Amino acid sequence: MEKWQEISNLDQYDTPLFVVYEDRIKQNIEKAIALLSGNVSRFRPHIKTHKMGEILGLFSHYGIDKVKCATIAEAELAALNGMRDVMIAYQPVGFKIHRMMNLISAFPNCTFSCLVDNLENARAIADVAKGKANAEENHQGPAFKKLQEIKVYLDLNTGMNRTGFPITENVVQFVAALKAVDGLKFMGLHIYDGHIHDPDPAVRAARAKPAMDKVLDDADELIRQGFQDLSIIAGGSNTFTYYSGIERLECSPGTFVFWDENYTRLLPELDFKNAAVLVCSVISLPAPGLICVDLGYKSVSSENPIDKRVVFPWNLDLSPIGHSEEHLTLKHIGPREYKVGDRIYGLPYHVCPSCALYEEAQVVNDHQIEKSWRIKARDKKISI
Repeated sequence: MEKWQEISNLDQYDTPLFVVYEDRIKQNIEKAIALLSGNVSRFRPHIKTHKMGEILGLFSHYGIDKVKCATIAEAELAALNGMRDVMIAYQPVGFKIHRMMNLISAFPNCTFSCLVDNLENARAIADVAKGKANAEENHQGPAFKKLQEIKVYLDLNTGMNRTGFPITENVVQFVAALKAVDGLKFMGLHIYDGHIHDPDPAVRAARAKPAMDKVLDDADELIRQGFQDLSIIAGGSNTFTYYSGIERLECSPGTFVFWDENYTRLLPELDFKNAAVLVCSVISLPAPGLICVDLGYKSVSSENPIDKRVVFPWNLDLSPIGHSEEHLTLKHIGPREYKVGDRIYGLPYHVCPSCALYEEAQVVNDHQIEKSWRIKARDKKISI
């Protein structure tokens, strides 16, 4: 197997390490843009995977200036690093509304928007925007400048059943009610269909098409009613292949920057390169046929079964059998001998939550760690 992952100066670093490969990240960005026929205006990558200002700098280099994010911290990071259009793909409720208003006031040169799927909460957002529920007056935090209107997208539930207004109901009627809320500006429609993850891209497309047909029909009706600049932001990595071919859509994958073992298996037609690796050390040989490494579930996402947390493609004689906070026990079958102190490279099965477990990423060029990038938006708060 090709040993692109090997690092020549690894002995200068402690483990566990989260390592990224800059040349591969650039290749992945280029491939994603190519899938959109070079039209970066249709590209709104999600930054939840990396949470790094330096990668936003790479986006800018390729002409990408709008992103999607999940948290206020990610939105602030995007604004701090030159993004001009930031969608918070989340419906803010309660105090988060006030944080969003402070964010908007702090970065007047950046356009922010958020999701809504509930009229009562949409009205609460509008009330805060118009100053009817000013944070200072309610002693809920620092005051923010009164705003005229907040840009919102209607989040649609196309079958994932996590968030969103049901696609089967009257979307056009709901938008009319939303438009009547003083203090909001309706921007368009948003869907995320992470429940569609069949390995066959044709099956994924067939499953996504009925809901997308309804979305496009509703969008056409809204345009007839006067919403001429309506945008449609659709999908993540799972449906990127399908949606990239529909010119009306903005696409918003996120994992493409690093890729991971999960999507390597599920989305074989998307030939992105693995660009993030976990490096661990053998810390014990507790019994014949067993080794223990320092890659506990505080260092790699443990949301999946133990065989789908980290894989060791350069050490196929190792398989995880036990996991705890600071330890990962591996079964060893084969003639290769391991000793305490050996370094082992693994690929995270789900890179997004694994990345967020580290304060910084070590950046490799030409098989050497050259620098580190702070995973700044892993924090719940930067300054706002």
